Amino acid sequence: MGIPKKKIDQKFNYGEYCSWPEDERWELINGEAYDMSPAPSSNHQRISIRISSSINTWLKGKKCEIFSAPFDVLLPIFPVKDENKINTVVQPDISVICDPSKIIKKGCLGAPDLIIEILSPSTSKKDLNEKFQLYEKHGVKEYWIVDPGNKFIQVFHMQNEGKDSGKYDDGNLVPPADWREDKNTVAESVVLEGFQVDIQELFDSLV
Repeated sequence: MGIPKKKIDQKFNYGEYCSWPEDERWELINGEAYDMSPAPSSNHQRISIRISSSINTWLKGKKCEIFSAPFDVLLPIFPVKDENKINTVVQPDISVICDPSKIIKKGCLGAPDLIIEILSPSTSKKDLNEKFQLYEKHGVKEYWIVDPGNKFIQVFHMQNEGKDSGKYDDGNLVPPADWREDKNTVAESVVLEGFQVDIQELFDSLV
């Protein structure tokens, strides 16, 4: 299981992040910089496009918007006094945002309602650990982990949402009570009520 390269022995903020070369992709988690290279595989891209297209079609006529990487999601401590001092900036594979006030010119300020990460050898450890905890802490209402290697999707949703959901939340990201890797053939959203992905159909379509 690969681990992304990091800029060592220094903490960074969003202002510094914005000064780095445009042809490089990085994420900041609590000031630590994680290199997002190499570029995603062709199957990673196929999965992202197919799920994004399905969500985009489902969202027609609804207030939520979908964004695909590279798209900066800034996760600050509120209230924000200086965006340049924010030390956590991630680029989820897919983000769905239902609060238009969070969408800024630079990306998203605050937690998206739904985040989908597609595992790859270089990012899987971070997606399953650091980013899971990060999304839970900042009140992401739903988190999908798409695992192409094992051909399953696990959906985690926020339990015990508080009135400040989307900033900080005392709840936890939990799977459905009846979830089993060998049983579930459909990934179903809680936040986007009625949206589903046929898991077998998605993975069977890959080369």
